[in-house]
Amino acid sequence: MWIDSHCHLDAPEFDPDRDQVIAAARAAGVEAQIVPAIRAANWATLKTLCERHSDLFPAYGLHPMYLADHQPEDLRSLRDWIERERPLAVGECGLDFYVPDLDADAQRHFLRGQLDLAAEFDLPVILHARKAVDAVLLELRRYAGRLRGVVHSFSGSAEQAQQLFRIGFCLGIGGPVTYERAQRLRRLVVDMPLDHLLLETDAPDQPPCWARGQRNTPASLVQIAAQIAEMRGMEMDELARVTQANARRVFSLPAAIR
Repeated sequence: MWIDSHCHLDAPEFDPDRDQVIAAARAAGVEAQIVPAIRAANWATLKTLCERHSDLFPAYGLHPMYLADHQPEDLRSLRDWIERERPLAVGECGLDFYVPDLDADAQRHFLRGQLDLAAEFDLPVILHARKAVDAVLLELRRYAGRLRGVVHSFSGSAEQAQQLFRIGFCLGIGGPVTYERAQRLRRLVVDMPLDHLLLETDAPDQPPCWARGQRNTPASLVQIAAQIAEMRGMEMDELARVTQANARRVFSLPAAIR
């Protein structure tokens, strides 16, 4: 059984067939999915979705790519939301220095506010760090080991990965590792310690190579895992056991999910 540590099932791309997508993931062997929010306007919808499905677990946060949607009061609202709903993580939050014209100072303001909340409530944090791993590391070091979590869709260097491991963070690996051109990422996934590996799809985004240009779904997690197992020369059962244990540890998932 597998755990998708990062999937946006509340995205509008799933509106026509969301229940079928969830059923297909279960049939493929995906026993749980972490569903991180991206903006305050989506929190209530995400809450309702996860209440309908006992194998979906919400995280609440403010994504840096949706900076234009965030309001100053959203951080206060997020604190109230976390205190009331007790989610298993804060996020998706982080920094994005790839998209042009996203105000870096404003991104840092919202990231710092969310890291403060993760530390206050002793919750893991789900981080987005595109072209910004060093900047995210700089923010994390301010907390002197009081934070844990995952940098999802990791695309940094081996040295950056080692720095994240040293402060207790995992790497989320998904569809990009299936592309032949992703040689640096593939080398990292082969060499990294297994106890820092989380599997993810980021569906509906980041489809694996065999679905290039198509909507990604959480059922693809198992095929992505098969490629990683082949790269590392290990059995699928062992990869499933280890990555499931990692996800349960990071997110404090219940022993019985369904």
